[in-house]
Amino acid sequence: MLKELVEYMATSLVDNPESVVVSEVEGEQTAVIELRVAKEDLGKVIGKQGRTARAMRTILGAASTKAKKRCVLEILD
Repeated sequence: MLKELVEYMATSLVDNPESVVVSEVEGEQTAVIELRVAKEDLGKVIGKQGRTARAMRTILGAASTKAKKRCVLEILD
């Protein structure tokens, strides 16, 4: 559910939605969701001073609390 949420947010933001790749690494306590986008879309996902990325992490944190799981978003270039 959380992976699909990140994928939906990222594809809504970028110009090349087909280049969005989201993978999930499960741990015992924490899940790490890795987001990869095209180089030219990286700025759109991060936003000015990281505001968009922070907002995505906030939404993910709220959704992971509801799912009773800790989740971390990593934006990879």
